[in-house]
Amino acid sequence: MGGEDFEQHRGHLFGVAYRMLGNRAEAEDAVQETWLRYAAAGPEPDDLRAWLTTVVGRICLDVLRSARVRREAYIGPWLPEPIISRLPAGSSLSGPAPLTDDPAERAAQHEQVSMALLVVLERLTPEQRVAFVLHDVFGVPFDAIASTMDISPAAARQLATRARRAVNAPDVPRHTADMAEQQRVLEAFIAAASQGDLAALTRVLAPDIVMTGDGAGLAPATRQPVAGAEQVARFLLGLFRQAHRQEAVYAELMLVNGEIGLVIDPVGPDGTHGFLVVMAFAVDDGRITAMYNQLNPDKLTRAPRPDPATATWPPRLPT
Repeated sequence: MGGEDFEQHRGHLFGVAYRMLGNRAEAEDAVQETWLRYAAAGPEPDDLRAWLTTVVGRICLDVLRSARVRREAYIGPWLPEPIISRLPAGSSLSGPAPLTDDPAERAAQHEQVSMALLVVLERLTPEQRVAFVLHDVFGVPFDAIASTMDISPAAARQLATRARRAVNAPDVPRHTADMAEQQRVLEAFIAAASQGDLAALTRVLAPDIVMTGDGAGLAPATRQPVAGAEQVARFLLGLFRQAHRQEAVYAELMLVNGEIGLVIDPVGPDGTHGFLVVMAFAVDDGRITAMYNQLNPDKLTRAPRPDPATATWPPRLPT
């Protein structure tokens, strides 16, 4: 079996693994382990893509089971590692994202990889998550999923059903906006925040919004989610004012998991960078229903910093 055949499926396999694990490095490791098993296998299967998909699913299941122990010791909320790419100059936020050769960025340009969905998937058991991703996202039949997890097809179907019920639960933040609506809402959010306008900022937030931050004890993020439009608005304005005590604050609209997000970079008087903040949003009916703020520097090593020359958000808040 040759490497060229495997490479044709690398992007697909990364997409499977990232949706299951929510961590880019772990997903890349799972794909590499899949390659090793492929290289050591016997005759090439009739349906290579299906075979590789079930193999990477089995690897991810083992990783998820071990990750549960690590997550229990995690400081504060755990959020997925975002996949971030800068919008090319002159691109339209209402149109499709440009194609890329990067497997991670290509995976993030497809549906069902939003930060909102990945956060919901964290509620599931490892078995439910694998069954849901394989069946509902990638269309793997239940008999193949059953073989992956050494269970019956009926049990695999039940796992996916329970996962689907959790994904569609009433308390899951609503996220239905297309890219054009996301752009309009975020522009209103930026305008209100940059002006320090509490009332305007509150209006762009859904009454039941929940804001979650991941700092892992390494960056200043709240260790409990903040709920409610006014509470979130007041919290955000306090953070923005604190950030603006730096020499400069640059922010840029970027693609975060294929959707419009905001990357904020505070810079001190001596030119040193503060903690990078990557904000992802769930948007529905013209309002932000959830915010996911990633500050953990270990999850942002590949994040591009805003370009001061083209920053979306250079204005300062009133003192």
